[in-house]
Amino acid sequence: QVQLVESGGGLVQPGGSLRLSCAASGITFRMYTMGWYRQAPGKQRELVAAISSSGGSTNYANSVKGRFTISRDNAKNTVYLQMNSLKPEDTAVYYCKADGLRGSYWGQGTQVTVSS
Repeated sequence: QVQLVESGGGLVQPGGSLRLSCAASGITFRMYTMGWYRQAPGKQRELVAAISSSGGSTNYANSVKGRFTISRDNAKNTVYLQMNSLKPEDTAVYYCKADGLRGSYWGQGTQVTVSS
């Protein structure tokens, strides 16, 4: 059974930081591209950042470039999203996704709220 479990969300003030984690099980993690997506109320789910299976390639949405960093630890089957200089418009449910030849899988999401 494939499981992706996100953690690390919460309430933070503008300008603050959070680090999200996504722990995977039931897949050969090192063979999957991993991504972080977010969905704000009334909006479509959008890609925030993605990282290749080896970790050698990353890409980011323009809105988070220079503020967010995606990384992975294949030994721990975990992908991270370090979020700095958070803005109110970053408020959303954040999801991790695994993409591989055997299919795609989503986590259940973690809420991030940026508010003073």
